[in-house]
Amino acid sequence: MPQHTLQQLHRLRLTGMADALSRQLDQPGTYEELGFLERLKLLINSEATCRDNRKITRLLKQAKLRLNAQAADIDYRARRGLHKDTLAQLLQLDWIRHHRNLLIEGPTGTGKTFLACALGQSACEHGISVRYFRASRLFEMLTIAHGDGSFGKLLAQLAKTELGKLCITPVI
Repeated sequence: MPQHTLQQLHRLRLTGMADALSRQLDQPGTYEELGFLERLKLLINSEATCRDNRKITRLLKQAKLRLNAQAADIDYRARRGLHKDTLAQLLQLDWIRHHRNLLIEGPTGTGKTFLACALGQSACEHGISVRYFRASRLFEMLTIAHGDGSFGKLLAQLAKTELGKLCITPVI
């Protein structure tokens, strides 16, 4: 009977729930004192967590971030005018929800790419779609698309992304 239930869960693409049920079946003593609704809640929470993790993985893959950068790894000691409170405010991602732009500029080697990737990573972890471009590459893509007639299609594709133009440009 449990094997049939596990197969049905997999067929319904409820893999998180199936994995959690498997764990419950493998450790019967741990879950015996829980009632039906409590065990069901654990199964549902496991499925929700599994789906959230798959979404974040998909968003990170689609983002094509250049670096695996974490906001916690940002070095504020370097002299580049980066303030911890300003970055904390940016990491709340309200600027994305309010459809505002963010331009990161500065001399070569000051961490613009790392900062952009950290913001993009954070956005993906919050379920916001991201696409990373260097400004020069984005402009090149737009020029080529304009020339070959696919400009509208490219703009439509970019419009589907919530943080669609994460651009980095060095100041010369």
